[in-house]
Amino acid sequence: MNTNLRKIALVMVGATTVFFQAADRSVAQQPPNIVMLISDDQAWTDYGFMGHPDIKSPHLDKLASESVLFRRGYVPTALCRPSLVTLLTGHYASTHGVTGNDPSPKYAARGSELYNQRCAKLISYLDRFETVPEALGKLGYLSHQSGKLWEGSYQNCGFTHGMTRGFPQKGGRHGDDGLSIGRKGMAPVTQFIDMAVKEKKPFFMWYAPFLPHTPHNPPQRLIDKYSQGDLTPTVAKYYAMCDWFDETCGELLNKIDETGQRDNTLVVYVTDNGWIQNPAKNGYAPRSKQTPYEGGVRTPIMYRWPAKFAAADRTELASSIDIVPTMLAAAGAPIPDDLPGVNLLPNLISSKPIERDTIFGEGFAHDIADIENPEASLLFRWAIEGKYKLLLTYDGEVNRYKSTHPRNEKRPQLFDLEADPSEENNLAAEHPEVVERLVKKINAWYPVNERQVLSAF
Repeated sequence: MNTNLRKIALVMVGATTVFFQAADRSVAQQPPNIVMLISDDQAWTDYGFMGHPDIKSPHLDKLASESVLFRRGYVPTALCRPSLVTLLTGHYASTHGVTGNDPSPKYAARGSELYNQRCAKLISYLDRFETVPEALGKLGYLSHQSGKLWEGSYQNCGFTHGMTRGFPQKGGRHGDDGLSIGRKGMAPVTQFIDMAVKEKKPFFMWYAPFLPHTPHNPPQRLIDKYSQGDLTPTVAKYYAMCDWFDETCGELLNKIDETGQRDNTLVVYVTDNGWIQNPAKNGYAPRSKQTPYEGGVRTPIMYRWPAKFAAADRTELASSIDIVPTMLAAAGAPIPDDLPGVNLLPNLISSKPIERDTIFGEGFAHDIADIENPEASLLFRWAIEGKYKLLLTYDGEVNRYKSTHPRNEKRPQLFDLEADPSEENNLAAEHPEVVERLVKKINAWYPVNERQVLSAF
């Protein structure tokens, strides 16, 4: 090769090298897609990977094996609407103000002008915060909402695309059109992914299907699958609903893979609140949904991002309050200073333990007695430190669901969750020093001024 040809070849190779280096940097700097899988009314035990002997969840089992899995995960509130607003804003219900599902019909009849005004005001509380889709939208993300949504339309919450028309539209109380996702196919979700990939835009997906939530009406093939043994019909149907939810998650995750987005997609899994199926009739059992016991607030929490961190089975406590700052950090978005959760991204990447030793939660009535005063409906506050869980009971107003909140034990309840995960043995009398320590932590976390509580056994 003569000297001139050699020079041309070297220039071409150098240009190619520069091109590939630039391409590598572009790939490295591409923000991740973020997909939230949010189960609705499912017990923390009700997955194959959590050891359930009957429920089949192969897709979520696979996700768990590929994720950083926190088996000791929790949501601060055991009711869907406040729990979901926490996932939109990163704040506790006592801060974001949406403490229950509805204004109390005791003080304004459903459908009345006053009731509708109160519904609208609750939705307006979202305006005080920058939601996750709003924050990501500033970075060029497209976002899609499907499933449960209580805070008006998907546009009102900051999503660029979605399904829910929202209050005051017909059926807009908690999701309207969005509630069909999963139950009637996955087309809106898969079409959105195709569009975002075609436009080469990062995307955020809120997949919060009405599953395994009632009505428990799964396909007959799944009912048959769980009707072979000695399960009661109500339990068999609930198990089938868990299986159905798992199938839909599999469809979504497969779509991520098929479109080549797997490595640079952060998948987050959580349940909005727990559910223990009543074996004798439709509905939930005691110490389940709406309650601060493990059956109401515990959930596995998973994070999967193959390009950034390896799978792990973690023993630390995790809370859904951490999900918003962690997602914002992953996208490179600013994290507001007032968010109470922990950005777990450094821990997920480095595998270093989370330094926090205590998580907190609160329970309010389903019917909000005073939409301007969270304390009016405050029923419980709790803290978990290591193996100990302290539950304090308050005298806030309950309208409906009185049987869900008997509050017969008004003194502190202290449980050793390692030895007693079903919370049957109150150890408060035996460990007054633990009670005192956790009461101080709860009071420092969120002072209460109006409600009455017994802080010693």
